[in-house]
Parts: sequence; structure tokens; C-alpha cells
Amino acid sequence: MRLLSLPSVLLAALPLAVQAVYRDEVGHLDYHYELLGVPQRETTFFHRPRREDKASLLYTLSDLGVLGAVNPSTSAVVWRQLLAENTTTTEGGFLRAGEGEGWICSAKGHSVHAWDAVTGRNRFWMDFTGEVKDLEIMEMTEKERKDVLVLFEENGVPLVRRLNGDDGSVVWEYQETSRDIPLQVSTNVEKVFAISLHGAPGSYSLKVSVLDTLTGQRLDEVLVGTKGEVNGENDVTFVGANSAAPVVAWTDESLTKITINVLGTKSVSIFGLPADTVGVEVHAPHLVQSLPHFLVHSRTANLGHKADVYHVDLQTGAIVKAYELPHLPGRGAFSTSSVGANVFFSRITADELILMSSVSHGVLGRWPLKTGAYDAHALHAVSEVVKKSADEYAVRAALVTDADDWFLVRNGDLAWIRPEGMSGAVAATFAEIPKSEELAKSLEQEAHSNPLTAYMHRVNRHLNDLQHLPAYLSTIPQRLISSILGTDIAVKDHYLARDSFGFHKLVILATRRGRIYALDVGATGRMIWNKKAFKLAAGDSWDVTGIWADESTGQVTIQDLKGGYIIFKTDTGKTVESMPPNSWPAVQSTAVVDSPSGPWLLPIGPGGVVGRIPAAWAPKQTVVVHGSDSVIKGLDFVVEGEDAVEVTTWVFTPPKGQRVVNVATRPSHDAIASIGRVLGDRTVKYKYLNPNTVVLAALDESTSTLTVYLLDTVSGEILSSATHEGVDPTKDVECVMAENWFLCSFFGQYTLKSNPEQSLKGYQLVVSDLYESDEANDRGPLGDSANFSSTKPVDDPTAGPVLPSAVSQTFILSSPISALQVTQTRQGISTRQVLGYLPGVHSIVGLPRALLEPRRPAGRDPTPAEAEEGLMKYHPAIEIDPKLVITHERDVLGIKKIITSPVVVESTSLVFAFGIDVFGTRVAPSFLFDILGKGFNKLSLLGTVVGLGAGVLALGPMVRKKQINALWQS
Repeated sequence: MRLLSLPSVLLAALPLAVQAVYRDEVGHLDYHYELLGVPQRETTFFHRPRREDKASLLYTLSDLGVLGAVNPSTSAVVWRQLLAENTTTTEGGFLRAGEGEGWICSAKGHSVHAWDAVTGRNRFWMDFTGEVKDLEIMEMTEKERKDVLVLFEENGVPLVRRLNGDDGSVVWEYQETSRDIPLQVSTNVEKVFAISLHGAPGSYSLKVSVLDTLTGQRLDEVLVGTKGEVNGENDVTFVGANSAAPVVAWTDESLTKITINVLGTKSVSIFGLPADTVGVEVHAPHLVQSLPHFLVHSRTANLGHKADVYHVDLQTGAIVKAYELPHLPGRGAFSTSSVGANVFFSRITADELILMSSVSHGVLGRWPLKTGAYDAHALHAVSEVVKKSADEYAVRAALVTDADDWFLVRNGDLAWIRPEGMSGAVAATFAEIPKSEELAKSLEQEAHSNPLTAYMHRVNRHLNDLQHLPAYLSTIPQRLISSILGTDIAVKDHYLARDSFGFHKLVILATRRGRIYALDVGATGRMIWNKKAFKLAAGDSWDVTGIWADESTGQVTIQDLKGGYIIFKTDTGKTVESMPPNSWPAVQSTAVVDSPSGPWLLPIGPGGVVGRIPAAWAPKQTVVVHGSDSVIKGLDFVVEGEDAVEVTTWVFTPPKGQRVVNVATRPSHDAIASIGRVLGDRTVKYKYLNPNTVVLAALDESTSTLTVYLLDTVSGEILSSATHEGVDPTKDVECVMAENWFLCSFFGQYTLKSNPEQSLKGYQLVVSDLYESDEANDRGPLGDSANFSSTKPVDDPTAGPVLPSAVSQTFILSSPISALQVTQTRQGISTRQVLGYLPGVHSIVGLPRALLEPRRPAGRDPTPAEAEEGLMKYHPAIEIDPKLVITHERDVLGIKKIITSPVVVESTSLVFAFGIDVFGTRVAPSFLFDILGKGFNKLSLLGTVVGLGAGVLALGPMVRKKQINALWQS
């Protein structure tokens, strides 16, 4: 019997052995958008990481808190670091680089970091009590190094620290006594300037504290301007740094004038702005050796722009206008670059790139902007200028557009585009590629016609389709060769078509910036279209509460938190209907419900209130909503006249001190291939397959306990519950549910069953299987009943609900896991995988269901019958096998959610993960048993068939001759 059980064990372990991703499948089955986020204006620049090298890298700290370096030649990410993991906000932050240094410095929240500019490795990491308000590099110090100046807001007052550039230690610090608002820190060769807002809110003046670079002692204090000139931080347009004459500039509330002061002096210069100015930006060099020149960029109300260039006299501190650039229609961007003492300004318009010197208005170079079909306008840019000869220059500029893209041009020619707007995704859904509208109308017409008319209409339709036959026949040789050689067929741009395997689907992706993307997952994530759903105010985020694709109409509906929604076509993105945010009451969540008018996305208001809805749209099922104070309610809808009103049928209130932290339901597509599980002794344990169930995780922070409830959504009864002690309330709790089992993940303390005196702390996975009875071959109280009721059990209506038999087991994971999801296949025959994101290693892992089997025998080897069933000996710790990582060597950053979808073939499930990065792939939990793999040798098969055919043709005459001779001999 032991010998007979060995093949069974190998068969059970087979799914674990086939998870490895083959090298030739990378980039063929999966796709990855390695994103940074939209670059911010003040934290993006070119920098040469090695003094001896001529090549530069492009550095940025994005609006998502991702710091990274990009190769400007190829657009490839050299390295990335996520700085927003330990902060409450993502926007903001500071990034600076010292001229000629091989390191860069960043600051965000309470931390200051220094990074190797080539590798991205951390040089030092310093945490402080105060929040960082500004960061600058001291280019010249008394030491042979460059130090870091950091401005904090600590205990309500400004504080300046000078940090050692080698190890981050504090050289000196200066703290103000007055409760001013810290603004920025700046320096020149001789002094340090700490700028803050002084006065009462709405009526500020600027205070400049002049500090000694060696000791940090205050040398002087200068009040610039009069009270009331500055209303807030946004009025201060620019504070220069690391230049021979740093300046501070601010505008009045009506944007009619700009006031400029050279730091360290008391005099100000006032210059007029165009009458219809709506925005002002100041561009200046950041090098001590650069000429003290700067540019004021004015944006006008009619989408035009102009600029004025100013010079500073180092002897007197006077500011004079050197020249002005003409007003041009359309949006434009300016950037500054320095080569030694020379300062260059690059002007990017809708159709041209212009290079000018800061000394005079003469144009040094002019190139047409060749972006092809790409139609977007530059919002801001950084540039790098190379002098090739006495009168010849080369410019490459990296631009951020109003489409949230980042692209680079070399002398006006488009080099590359990075779709950084795709980062920061908040919701996504799979959608089928809709069929042709003309075909749908023809089929509908045929369905409503008499048989003869419908037959004639179909014949005519097929005759008209013959016009496409030549084009189809012309593709057959290419399709045949591609099929034999295993290569891909070139896909026409923006061409969508379903395939026989169901791999070609669309993913509709919504981002926090109010933009929507459509990706073809069957064409390695090719972007089909993108559009702006809503224009959001600065600093706002699009909070999506629901997204749903209606396959019958080929439309997608997206609902947001502030009551806005948009409905658009899946294949083109054309808006069908939309309502901007704040047009309707707030929406807490959404649910896809079935109604007499068909399925639709039901908006649920704060506190779980739905309100009156038309009777034709009344949900047919019980809707579970999250009320106030962790109350869960079940709502039914009763028709009253032309409307339907909600009726609360049950209420679940967790015990005092508990709050619901996670809710999990079964997937919308949860196919079940078998109602029971066949055991090794040929008996059957019948699964508890109640579709009306939901899992709630409630946390009690005072006792550090987590209680997991299984509720019946029709009656509100508790079907099962389990309490876990020693849970860390500061860590996330996640649950997932499928078929007859559910899983919850949390960080806590686990006591070993084999040795109760021993305990482990780590991330736990608690898996529970639900069966109809504890015994095999037993259907429980319901028996073989065809129907049952959650409110009135079949056997005894007074006995209460039929409770499932729960079998649970706990596993310890070696890494934190989040964004749990379960694979989906069409018929549910393939084994399932639990997918999760590992933030510690930036990977997505697929844990086989057999590995998380709660019936694995503990403390002993499995019996032959258990081994035949596929059970392995229980070990509490699960080590992440690299073969289980579906992202293999890819560095997938900041995944917030994973979604899955079945395809036509049963073996495969589509996977899509989004957050900062976007990743998609196909997984086969039970291997590819219904489709030929890419490694299948079709040439050998065809060669064998051809060889056999040639052998038959050659040997046929010989066999017939031999038969005839045998007849004559007989």
C-alpha cells in the first residue's frame, strides 16, 4: 500500500511543480507597466551621477511618493524607492542633487534620506520629530563635502538643521521662538536664509532669518514687504536656492503684479503682470556659479502665455528686466538649464521647441515639435542643453502633459512616452470586447422577423460579408506561419477582436486623478484609449466606490464617493452619460443588483441608506449594507406605487468594543464543479454551498482580538464564528471567500498545537472549509432536499438555521501579504489559487489551494488514504517558493488590489493587479490541460505527419506489388 500511495503523492504535488514561469513566456503571457507616478514640478531634474561620466539620468519624486531614476535614452527605470509607505500623504516631498556629486537627497514627512545616484542604495536615513518643509544642498562649505539644509516645522515653530552629507548627523540647528509658518530655506556662498510667513492668518509678511553657515547662529532678521501683501503660502511663487543671488517672489491676490526681493536685502522690486494673468511661475538656476538671471512665466486666461527675463546686479541687489518673450497662443512650458555660468531657457509651445540664452533675447535654436498623433499640452518640463559647437546646440526636454503622460523630446523629435497617469489606480474591472453594433442590430432584426424574412436577411448579410474574404485570405499565410513558429501576429493599432480562447478582454482602469484607461489584456496590456472622466481641483482625489461592466450593452459605469458618475462605451470610451461630483448625494458604496429592468449598479448612501428608487429598478435580492458604528444591515425593497422603498430585514451589531474591519463575499463568477469532496476511502464530504453568505472580520483593539463571523445574508443569522487572540490592531486584516471556504490574513501570535508553551508571531493565514456535516456521506439536516430556506429550514422551522461544519487551520507566512484574491475558471474544475501581494519583496504570489488545506494531518504523516486524497503533513510555516511567484523577477510596486476573470478554456484564469504599477498575466493552477503550450514543437509534429505521408506514398506501390506477386505464387 505504501508503494501504491507514492504516485498519488506525486500527483498531488504536481500543481506545486508547474507554477514556474518559463523564460520564453516572460513578456508573452504577462505584461508590466513599471511606473513612478506623475513627476512633480520642483522634484524633477537631469543629473550626472558620476563626475567623470558625460551621461545624465532623469530623476523625479512623483506625486505618489515614488523616487526613481530613468534612463533618458531608453525610458527604462534604473531604480525606484517608495517613500510614501510610512507617511500619511503621497503628494509633496523634496528632492535635490549636489552638482558633481554621486548622491541625491530626498525628504518626506519626518524623514531625510540620501541615496546613491547610480544604484539607488540608501546612504543614510534620519528620522526627526518635526515635519520637513524644505530641503536644499549646500554647494560650498568649510569642509570638503556638501551638506544638507533641512527646514522643519517642529512644535509649531520653524527649525533649521544642517546635516552632514556623509552620514546625516546634525552639524547644527537653529530654532525660531515665534510661531511663524516655515516656508523655505535657501543659501548662497556666504549665508543661509530661512524664510517664513510672519503675522496673522490672511495678513502675512515675509520674515527672512539670516544664519551663519558655520555655526547656525542668527546674523540678522529682515522683514520683507508689508503686512497683508501675502495671504498664504500659495501666494509665494518662488524662493530661489543655491545661487549667487537667491530671490523670493510673491504675487498679489488679483495677479496684477509680482514683487521680488533678493534674499538678505530689504528692498523689493515690483513688476506688472499681463491684465488677464491666471498663473505665474518663476524659473531660475540652482547653481552658485550660474549668472543671477531668472524668468517669470505668465499664463493668461485665453490659454496664452508669455515670459519676462530679469537680471540681478550682484553689487547693488537691483533687479532689472532684461527682455521679454512675446505672448503666444496656447499652453506652454519653460525650463531652465545651466552649463557653467551660462543659463539657458527652453520654451515648449504646442508645436515648437525654442532655446534662448538668459543674456539676450536671441534664439539659439528652434525645432518643430514632432509628436505625431500624440495630442497633449505640456504643463511643466525640465531640460538639458549640450553645446556642440560655437553656434550649435542640442536640447532634450522631459515634459509632463495635461494627459498625465511623461515624454521626452530630443531637438523636437519624440523619443519616448511613459504613461505615468496610469499609476495611482483605484478601481478596475474586466470587460468583454463588445460585438459590432451593426451585427447586434441585424441579429435583433432577424429575431423579430418571420422565418422566411429572417432567412433571406441572413443570406444577404452573409453575401455582404464576402467583401471581407480577400482580406481574410491574405492573412492566412501569416497566421499559418505564426502558428507553426509560435510567433505573435502583428496587431493593428486600435483593432479589437475576440479570440476563440477568450484571452482578448479589456480591463477598464480608473485612477485617482480622474482618468480612465482601457487595456487589451490579450495583447500584452496594449492601451486602447484613455480619457479624462472629470476635472478635479488641485489636491483632490477621485474616490471610486464602484465600477461595473454591463456586457449586454457594452458599457461601463463608474460611481464615485461624491455622487458623480460616468457611463461610457467599453471599446471607444465615448461618454454615454455623466454627472460631475457633488451633483448628487454622497455614495458610501455600491452593489451590482438584479432588477426587473436588468442588472445595474446600485448606489448606497452614508449609513447604508439607499432611499426611494423606481419600482422597475428595485433589487430582487437582499442587499447587505454597512451602517454606522460597524452595524451591518440586510435590506429588502418593497414596491409602493411607482417607487420602491427599503425595508431593514435584519441587523448585525458586533459586541461592544468590536469594529468591522473587513468584509468578504463570494466572487460574482464562482463556478462549482462538484458538490462534494471525494475522500481517500471513497466516501464523500458534501460541501456547504450556500450562496447567501458573507464573511465579517471584527477587531477589538482593547483586547487585541479578532473575531471572524460567517453570516447568512438572507436571515442575518451567524452561521459560524472564530476568535483569534494576540492580533496586532495596527496591521491590516484581509479576508477572501470562494466556493465552500474562506481565508483571513492578519498579524498576530500563534500558539503551536504540538507544544502549547511555544508561540510564534507573524502574518497568519486562517483557512476554514465548510461542509454540510461532520461525517462523510451525510447531507446533514437538509438531506437530499431540492430546496431550502434560510429563514424556514426544511426539517423543523422552529429549530433555527442549518449550521455548517467548519474545519479550520492556521498557517504562518514568512512575509506580509495583502490584496487577497482567488483565481476564477469557467467551470470551476481547475484547482484554485489564492493570490496575494507581498509588499516586502514587491511580488505577487499564487498559493495553491492544496497547500492551504485545513484537513492536512498535524503531528503525523498522512495515511495512504489521505495521501491518495492529496493531503500533506501539516507544517505551520509556509515559505514562499520562488516558483509560486507569478511576477517572477519583476519588481511590481504598490499593488492595492488584484482582480481575476475566467476565459473560455477551463485551465486558465486572467489576473490583473493595479496600484502604483500595473501588472497582468495568465495563470494555470492545474497546468494547461486543454490548450497547447508555447513550447509545443509544431514543426516536429508537421514533419512527422509529412514524413509518414511520404512513407505511405513510397511504400504503397511496393506493398501492392508484393501482394500481387504473392497471389501469383499461390
